[in-house]
Amino acid sequence: MAVNGKITVIAVHGAWADGSSWRDVILGLEQEGLRVIAAQIPLTSFGDDTAALKRVLARSLGPTILVGHAYAGAVIAAVNDERVKALVYVAGLAPDEGETVAQLFYRDEKHLQSPQLAPDADGFIWMPEEGFRNAFSQHASPEQIALSAAVQIQSQ
Repeated sequence: MAVNGKITVIAVHGAWADGSSWRDVILGLEQEGLRVIAAQIPLTSFGDDTAALKRVLARSLGPTILVGHAYAGAVIAAVNDERVKALVYVAGLAPDEGETVAQLFYRDEKHLQSPQLAPDADGFIWMPEEGFRNAFSQHASPEQIALSAAVQIQSQ
């Protein structure tokens, strides 16, 4: 049974994004009576990201739905907790059992507009600005694209 009649939804951002990417979704779900938490994952490793999600889940209340965008689809699939009642994938990665995220990324040929990604001197990958326009948030408003690019979290 939900605490105070509410189900908790934990929304997990994909690579290069942060919790602010869920703003409109959070507001809409809360208007429908759901409790929503945007999990901030560090994007430093799959293990670190899964551990961060587990910490958020530990502080949530009642039955929970995990929602993952893009890369976070793999992250939500790795969490095994009896309070999780459903997984929701929003353009999410869903590796086959035993398949790594890297294997999934290279399973198919790259799209022509996919951004060229290369690590910086410290081993972190940043999304180039044109990547936000062409591949990451191509259907967003110019303001949303600028915000996404400005708050991006580097991936490792």
